Amino acid sequence: MADILDRILATKRDEIALLNRRYSRSTLEDLARTADAPRGFIAALATKAAGGQAGVIAEIKRASPSKGLIRADFDPAWIAREYAAGGAACLSVLTDEQYFQGHNAFLVQARAACPLPVIRKDFLVDEAQIVEARAIGADCVLLIAAALEPARLKALYEAARAWTLDVLVEVHDGAELDQVLSAGLGDGWLLGVNNRNLRTFDTRLETTLDLLPRLPAGLDVVTESGIAATADVQHMRAAGVHRFLIGESLMRQDSPGAALKALIA
Repeated sequence: MADILDRILATKRDEIALLNRRYSRSTLEDLARTADAPRGFIAALATKAAGGQAGVIAEIKRASPSKGLIRADFDPAWIAREYAAGGAACLSVLTDEQYFQGHNAFLVQARAACPLPVIRKDFLVDEAQIVEARAIGADCVLLIAAALEPARLKALYEAARAWTLDVLVEVHDGAELDQVLSAGLGDGWLLGVNNRNLRTFDTRLETTLDLLPRLPAGLDVVTESGIAATADVQHMRAAGVHRFLIGESLMRQDSPGAALKALIA
């Protein structure tokens, strides 16, 4: 399979140029300042873990490059309410348009439909995208180590924290983990381990388990992708992982909320 990540990042450069033509930085910052206050993304996951529950970031995703269309009857507000009723701690909303059929409006709709905090899941490589995330109401942003050099990762992390956004920093292997740990990030971030390789889209749950012994004490981890059965959740929790990002397996169900409730029972 061609390198999907490189193609996505090339598209992002064009999108950033368009964003900068559409809005001056001062206008974008004014929109960010008037957005509702962040709801506390990391805190919501911590509350679930402290109560002995799985902290789930439930994903609202219409399509993916590897699987195509995932859900045809796609209503972000309804799905958000389903997830809230099913016990999710947070929401993840795909805003990438070309590859995931997402949209900024989907995040706005989902966040307005329930009280859960929301992460903007996209490929962020420029500070303007961070400001845009706050302007549309995101409570947290995703930073993907595979797409960012350590200095760029730290700069975007600092930009996010300056806008009071929480940060989920995603890695796929030990080399990326080492890069993240060497970047000197402060507080307000979680480590996400994506079991799906963004260059090949192959998925292995062992990716998370293999990296656990290398994590510094006290660093909370979110396991992402490939969690499709209660046994997967139980296996991760037995290994000390209590935070999950789950999407595709739920998005395919008639009732995503009921499916979530059953998955984490």
